[in-house]
Amino acid sequence: MIAAEGLPDATERQAQLLRGSLDMCLLALLAAEPAHGYELVRRLDTAGFGTVSYGTVYPLITRLHRLGLVAHAPQPSPSGPSRKVYRLTDTGHDRLRGWREQWVQFVRVVNATLDVRPPDPGDHHEHVGIGR
Repeated sequence: MIAAEGLPDATERQAQLLRGSLDMCLLALLAAEPAHGYELVRRLDTAGFGTVSYGTVYPLITRLHRLGLVAHAPQPSPSGPSRKVYRLTDTGHDRLRGWREQWVQFVRVVNATLDVRPPDPGDHHEHVGIGR
């Protein structure tokens, strides 16, 4: 899993980060290869996201389908009823391209912000304390 182990809020933080990027990640996985819901959950786990529940993936896939970003077709199952195999639509590919660009820019800004170093205590900069 991506979350920093041992931090008290690591699980909640991981959930927040995932909520903001899971739709984009699902589109990227489907751009690589069409898949059914179970396979998408497996791919997310293999990618390092840890266990993402079907209860999270299926409503999101339904929303992406409603938005016209993914399409589905029935595929016979070796055991049981047929299953839906999802693929990206042309609109989905376009949206993924835009989201990738947006993500790269966002990560660049976040990384630059995280790289800002506080001044050394010996520096002669004026420090403003909170609550003063």
